[in-house]
Amino acid sequence: MESILKINNLSKKYGEFSLENISFKLEPGYIMGFIGPNGAGKTTTIKLIMNLIQKDSGEVKIFDEDLMDHEVKIKDRIGFVYDQCNYYETFKIKDNVKLIAPFYSKWNWNTFDNYLKRFKLNPDQKLSQLSQGMKIKFQLAIALSHDADFLLMDEPTSGLDPVFRSEILDILKEYIEQGERSVLFSTHITTDLEKIADYVTFINDGQMVFSTDKDNILDQYAIVKGGLDLLNEEFKANLVGLRKNAFGFEGLTNKKDQMKNRFKETIMIEKASLEDIMVYTVGGIR
Repeated sequence: MESILKINNLSKKYGEFSLENISFKLEPGYIMGFIGPNGAGKTTTIKLIMNLIQKDSGEVKIFDEDLMDHEVKIKDRIGFVYDQCNYYETFKIKDNVKLIAPFYSKWNWNTFDNYLKRFKLNPDQKLSQLSQGMKIKFQLAIALSHDADFLLMDEPTSGLDPVFRSEILDILKEYIEQGERSVLFSTHITTDLEKIADYVTFINDGQMVFSTDKDNILDQYAIVKGGLDLLNEEFKANLVGLRKNAFGFEGLTNKKDQMKNRFKETIMIEKASLEDIMVYTVGGIR
Protein backbone atom coordinates (compact mmCIF):
# COMPACT_ATOMS: atom_id res chain seq x y z
CA MET A 1 0.00 0.00 0.00
CA GLU A 2 1.29 3.47 -0.87
CA SER A 3 2.40 5.89 1.84
CA ILE A 4 0.23 8.94 2.42
CA LEU A 5 3.00 11.45 3.18
CA LYS A 6 6.80 11.36 3.34
CA ILE A 7 8.82 14.44 4.25
CA ASN A 8 12.60 14.25 4.21
CA ASN A 9 14.98 17.04 5.32
CA LEU A 10 12.53 19.79 4.38
CA SER A 11 13.99 23.28 4.81
CA LYS A 12 12.81 26.83 4.18
CA LYS A 13 14.32 30.18 5.24
CA TYR A 14 12.07 33.23 5.80
CA GLY A 15 14.07 36.28 6.86
CA GLU A 16 15.12 35.55 10.44
CA PHE A 17 13.16 32.27 10.63
CA SER A 18 14.42 28.94 9.34
CA LEU A 19 12.60 25.65 9.03
CA GLU A 20 15.42 23.12 9.11
CA ASN A 21 15.58 19.47 8.09
CA ILE A 22 12.02 18.47 8.98
CA SER A 23 11.42 14.75 8.42
CA PHE A 24 8.42 12.55 9.18
CA LYS A 25 6.07 10.13 7.45
CA LEU A 26 2.40 9.19 7.64
CA GLU A 27 1.09 5.80 6.58
CA PRO A 28 -2.53 4.93 5.65
CA GLY A 29 -5.06 4.46 8.43
CA TYR A 30 -3.69 6.91 11.00
CA ILE A 31 -4.21 10.36 12.48
CA MET A 32 -1.07 12.38 13.12
CA GLY A 33 -1.15 15.39 15.41
CA PHE A 34 1.17 18.23 14.42
CA ILE A 35 2.08 20.44 17.39
CA GLY A 36 4.31 23.35 18.31
CA PRO A 37 3.97 26.91 19.66
CA ASN A 38 3.06 29.90 17.49
CA GLY A 39 5.91 30.57 15.10
CA ALA A 40 7.30 27.04 15.31
CA GLY A 41 6.86 26.45 11.58
CA LYS A 42 3.70 24.31 11.44
CA THR A 43 1.86 26.47 8.91
CA THR A 44 5.04 26.89 6.86
CA THR A 45 5.39 23.11 6.74
CA ILE A 46 1.78 22.69 5.64
CA LYS A 47 2.20 25.33 2.93
CA LEU A 48 5.29 23.48 1.70
CA ILE A 49 3.38 20.19 1.66
CA MET A 50 0.68 21.83 -0.46
CA ASN A 51 3.24 23.57 -2.71
CA LEU A 52 1.84 26.99 -1.81
CA ILE A 53 5.40 28.18 -1.17
CA GLN A 54 8.63 26.84 -2.61
CA LYS A 55 11.01 24.79 -0.48
CA ASP A 56 14.72 25.62 -0.29
CA SER A 57 15.69 21.95 -0.02
CA GLY A 58 14.36 18.55 0.94
CA GLU A 59 11.66 16.26 -0.39
CA VAL A 60 7.88 16.04 -0.09
CA LYS A 61 6.12 12.97 -1.44
CA ILE A 62 2.36 12.45 -1.27
CA PHE A 63 0.99 9.04 -2.30
CA ASP A 64 4.65 8.17 -3.14
CA GLU A 65 4.80 10.88 -5.82
CA ASP A 66 6.40 14.32 -5.99
CA LEU A 67 3.75 17.04 -5.78
CA MET A 68 5.81 19.23 -8.08
CA ASP A 69 5.43 16.66 -10.88
CA HIS A 70 1.83 15.54 -10.28
CA GLU A 71 0.15 18.48 -8.52
CA VAL A 72 -3.32 18.29 -10.09
CA LYS A 73 -3.64 14.52 -9.68
CA ILE A 74 -2.41 14.58 -6.08
CA LYS A 75 -4.50 17.56 -4.92
CA ASP A 76 -7.57 15.84 -6.35
CA ARG A 77 -7.07 13.30 -3.53
CA ILE A 78 -6.50 15.80 -0.70
CA GLY A 79 -9.09 17.50 1.48
CA PHE A 80 -7.86 20.56 3.36
CA VAL A 81 -9.23 22.72 6.15
CA TYR A 82 -7.34 25.88 7.13
CA ASP A 83 -7.81 28.14 10.13
CA GLN A 84 -8.66 30.97 7.72
CA CYS A 85 -11.38 30.46 5.13
CA ASN A 86 -9.92 31.14 1.67
CA TYR A 87 -13.15 31.07 -0.32
CA TYR A 88 -15.24 33.97 -1.66
CA GLU A 89 -16.65 35.82 1.34
CA THR A 90 -19.25 37.76 -0.68
CA PHE A 91 -20.61 34.59 -2.35
CA LYS A 92 -23.28 32.34 -0.92
CA ILE A 93 -22.30 28.84 0.21
CA LYS A 94 -24.04 27.28 -2.78
CA ASP A 95 -22.29 29.61 -5.23
CA ASN A 96 -18.87 28.95 -3.73
CA VAL A 97 -19.42 25.23 -4.06
CA LYS A 98 -20.55 25.50 -7.69
CA LEU A 99 -17.12 26.96 -8.41
CA ILE A 100 -15.21 24.42 -6.32
CA ALA A 101 -16.92 21.13 -7.20
CA PRO A 102 -15.71 20.88 -10.84
CA PHE A 103 -12.09 20.76 -9.68
CA TYR A 104 -12.63 17.35 -8.04
CA SER A 105 -13.06 14.22 -10.12
CA LYS A 106 -14.98 12.40 -7.36
CA TRP A 107 -17.15 15.23 -6.09
CA ASN A 108 -20.39 13.91 -4.55
CA TRP A 109 -23.29 16.35 -4.20
CA ASN A 110 -25.30 14.00 -2.00
CA THR A 111 -22.43 13.75 0.46
CA PHE A 112 -22.03 17.52 0.51
CA ASP A 113 -25.76 18.11 1.05
CA ASN A 114 -25.73 15.62 3.92
CA TYR A 115 -22.88 17.48 5.60
CA LEU A 116 -24.70 20.81 5.15
CA LYS A 117 -27.64 19.33 7.04
CA ARG A 118 -25.43 17.70 9.66
CA PHE A 119 -23.57 20.97 10.28
CA LYS A 120 -26.74 23.10 10.05
CA LEU A 121 -25.33 25.22 7.22
CA ASN A 122 -27.73 27.25 5.08
CA PRO A 123 -26.62 27.13 1.40
CA ASP A 124 -28.18 30.57 0.81
CA GLN A 125 -25.98 32.28 3.40
CA LYS A 126 -22.97 34.31 2.35
CA LEU A 127 -19.65 33.24 3.86
CA SER A 128 -19.27 36.76 5.30
CA GLN A 129 -22.35 36.06 7.44
CA LEU A 130 -20.84 32.96 9.03
CA SER A 131 -18.97 32.77 12.33
CA GLN A 132 -15.42 31.43 12.35
CA GLY A 133 -16.71 28.09 13.58
CA MET A 134 -19.33 27.88 10.81
CA LYS A 135 -16.65 28.67 8.22
CA ILE A 136 -14.62 25.73 9.52
CA LYS A 137 -17.71 23.54 9.15
CA PHE A 138 -18.13 24.75 5.57
CA GLN A 139 -14.51 23.89 4.73
CA LEU A 140 -14.86 20.50 6.39
CA ALA A 141 -18.00 19.74 4.38
CA ILE A 142 -16.06 20.43 1.17
CA ALA A 143 -13.02 18.44 2.31
CA LEU A 144 -15.17 15.37 3.05
CA SER A 145 -17.28 15.48 -0.13
CA HIS A 146 -14.84 14.36 -2.82
CA ASP A 147 -13.59 11.00 -1.51
CA ALA A 148 -10.19 12.39 -0.46
CA ASP A 149 -7.55 9.94 0.76
CA PHE A 150 -5.62 12.50 2.80
CA LEU A 151 -7.13 15.16 5.07
CA LEU A 152 -4.84 18.08 5.89
CA MET A 153 -6.08 20.30 8.71
CA ASP A 154 -4.39 23.48 9.98
CA GLU A 155 -5.86 24.58 13.34
CA PRO A 156 -9.37 23.44 12.40
CA THR A 157 -10.84 23.36 15.92
CA SER A 158 -9.55 26.70 17.21
CA GLY A 159 -12.86 28.55 16.63
CA LEU A 160 -15.21 25.75 17.65
CA ASP A 161 -17.18 25.05 20.80
CA PRO A 162 -16.41 21.81 22.71
CA VAL A 163 -19.54 20.07 21.42
CA PHE A 164 -18.66 20.50 17.76
CA ARG A 165 -14.96 19.81 18.44
CA SER A 166 -16.05 16.47 19.83
CA GLU A 167 -18.17 15.85 16.72
CA ILE A 168 -15.19 16.60 14.47
CA LEU A 169 -13.11 14.04 16.35
CA ASP A 170 -15.82 11.44 15.75
CA ILE A 171 -15.91 12.38 12.05
CA LEU A 172 -12.14 11.91 11.79
CA LYS A 173 -12.36 8.48 13.41
CA GLU A 174 -15.03 7.52 10.87
CA TYR A 175 -12.90 8.92 8.07
CA ILE A 176 -9.90 6.63 8.73
CA GLU A 177 -11.70 3.52 9.97
CA GLN A 178 -11.28 1.58 6.69
CA GLY A 179 -7.50 1.85 7.06
CA GLU A 180 -6.81 3.50 3.71
CA ARG A 181 -7.01 7.21 4.59
CA SER A 182 -5.02 9.43 6.93
CA VAL A 183 -5.20 12.82 8.63
CA LEU A 184 -2.51 15.39 9.45
CA PHE A 185 -4.02 17.55 12.17
CA SER A 186 -2.22 20.73 13.27
CA THR A 187 -3.66 22.14 16.49
CA HIS A 188 -2.92 23.99 19.73
CA ILE A 189 -5.67 22.03 21.49
CA THR A 190 -3.56 19.06 22.54
CA THR A 191 -6.40 17.47 24.53
CA ASP A 192 -8.09 16.76 21.18
CA LEU A 193 -4.98 14.90 20.00
CA GLU A 194 -4.82 12.85 23.19
CA LYS A 195 -8.27 11.53 22.29
CA ILE A 196 -7.69 10.60 18.65
CA ALA A 197 -4.07 10.88 17.44
CA ASP A 198 -2.05 7.76 16.70
CA TYR A 199 1.18 9.70 16.15
CA VAL A 200 2.44 13.13 17.15
CA THR A 201 4.99 15.30 15.36
CA PHE A 202 6.37 18.17 17.44
CA ILE A 203 8.43 21.03 16.02
CA ASN A 204 9.82 24.02 17.89
CA ASP A 205 11.56 27.08 16.42
CA GLY A 206 11.80 25.39 13.03
CA GLN A 207 13.43 22.24 14.43
CA MET A 208 12.20 18.68 14.88
CA VAL A 209 11.65 17.64 18.50
CA PHE A 210 10.09 14.25 17.77
CA SER A 211 7.73 12.36 15.48
CA THR A 212 6.56 9.12 17.00
CA ASP A 213 3.73 7.05 18.47
CA LYS A 214 1.54 9.10 20.83
CA ASP A 215 1.23 6.40 23.47
CA ASN A 216 5.01 5.93 23.56
CA ILE A 217 5.46 9.68 24.05
CA LEU A 218 3.00 9.80 26.94
CA ASP A 219 4.68 6.77 28.49
CA GLN A 220 8.20 8.14 28.08
CA TYR A 221 7.67 11.66 29.43
CA ALA A 222 6.70 12.58 33.00
CA ILE A 223 6.40 15.56 35.33
CA VAL A 224 8.95 15.45 38.17
CA LYS A 225 8.51 17.39 41.43
CA GLY A 226 10.92 17.86 44.31
CA GLY A 227 12.95 20.18 46.51
CA LEU A 228 15.34 22.80 45.22
CA ASP A 229 18.26 21.04 46.95
CA LEU A 230 18.10 18.34 44.24
CA LEU A 231 18.86 20.73 41.40
CA ASN A 232 22.54 20.09 40.79
CA GLU A 233 23.91 19.80 37.25
CA GLU A 234 23.70 15.99 37.27
CA PHE A 235 20.00 16.09 38.15
CA LYS A 236 19.15 18.86 35.67
CA ALA A 237 20.80 16.84 32.88
CA ASN A 238 17.78 14.50 33.13
CA LEU A 239 15.27 17.31 32.56
CA VAL A 240 13.88 18.75 29.33
CA GLY A 241 12.22 21.74 30.99
CA LEU A 242 12.21 23.21 34.50
CA ARG A 243 10.22 25.67 36.62
CA LYS A 244 11.22 26.74 40.12
CA ASN A 245 9.19 28.35 42.90
CA ALA A 246 9.55 29.04 46.62
CA PHE A 247 8.45 25.51 47.50
CA GLY A 248 10.54 23.50 45.07
CA PHE A 249 10.55 22.71 41.38
CA GLU A 250 8.52 21.06 38.66
CA GLY A 251 10.24 19.69 35.59
CA LEU A 252 9.69 17.53 32.54
CA THR A 253 11.81 14.47 31.90
CA ASN A 254 11.98 12.02 29.02
CA LYS A 255 14.00 9.65 31.20
CA LYS A 256 11.20 8.60 33.52
CA ASP A 257 12.42 5.09 34.29
CA GLN A 258 16.00 6.19 35.00
CA MET A 259 14.82 8.91 37.35
CA LYS A 260 12.49 6.52 39.17
CA ASN A 261 15.38 4.16 39.80
CA ARG A 262 17.87 6.84 40.83
CA PHE A 263 15.81 9.38 42.76
CA LYS A 264 12.58 7.57 43.76
CA GLU A 265 12.96 8.40 47.47
CA THR A 266 13.22 12.14 46.90
CA ILE A 267 10.93 13.01 43.97
CA MET A 268 7.30 12.74 42.92
CA ILE A 269 6.59 11.57 39.39
CA GLU A 270 3.28 12.33 37.65
CA LYS A 271 1.90 11.64 34.21
CA ALA A 272 2.64 14.33 31.61
CA SER A 273 0.08 15.54 29.06
CA LEU A 274 0.94 16.58 25.52
CA GLU A 275 0.42 20.17 26.66
CA ASP A 276 2.95 19.67 29.47
CA ILE A 277 5.43 18.21 27.00
CA MET A 278 5.03 21.13 24.63
CA VAL A 279 5.07 23.89 27.29
CA TYR A 280 8.08 22.58 29.23
CA THR A 281 10.07 21.77 26.10
CA VAL A 282 9.54 25.26 24.70
CA GLY A 283 10.29 26.86 28.09
CA GLY A 284 13.50 24.88 28.59
CA ILE A 285 15.67 24.93 31.69
CA ARG A 286 15.24 28.20 33.62
